[in-house]
Amino acid sequence: MEKEASLEDIVKNDYQEKTILNLEVPTNKIGLANDHRGYKLKQKLTKYLTKKGYTIIDYGCDNSQNHDYPEYGFKLGEAIRDGEIEKGIAICGSGIGISIACNKVKGVRCAKVNNIKETKYTRLDNDANIIAISGDMPTFRAKDIVDVFLKTKFSNEERHQRRINMLNEYK
Repeated sequence: MEKEASLEDIVKNDYQEKTILNLEVPTNKIGLANDHRGYKLKQKLTKYLTKKGYTIIDYGCDNSQNHDYPEYGFKLGEAIRDGEIEKGIAICGSGIGISIACNKVKGVRCAKVNNIKETKYTRLDNDANIIAISGDMPTFRAKDIVDVFLKTKFSNEERHQRRINMLNEYK
């Protein structure tokens, strides 16, 4: 079984061939969206990111009573589309439903991620502007994933840009 690299391994560049994190943060405004099952994790991530100097725009529900994830995924996606924010974090029970909702909005590239390796590659290769995570994810792992998402720049390699253009041009 392959050992998952730690955030420290990736930052130190001991895990992959090239540096994947740019510690410059292009924007400090981040959108968060959640349904009822993502409410507690959103609260923890909001506190964590605020302490790091980010401004959080909340597009999610404000309690743990039953809510429909599409409503909040659409709001987050529309905020990306309309240029209100550059990056977003979506949270629901599994992360899957809200990622589907976000991806219904043109111009959104939302990836459902479970670990830092997936997060790194969705930024490097796909220039994802939203990640979706499970509300059941341990807080320490969610923080590492969010850090990698916010600090990893798109590789801007021609082949990856060509593929993103294909996605953007599809009707």
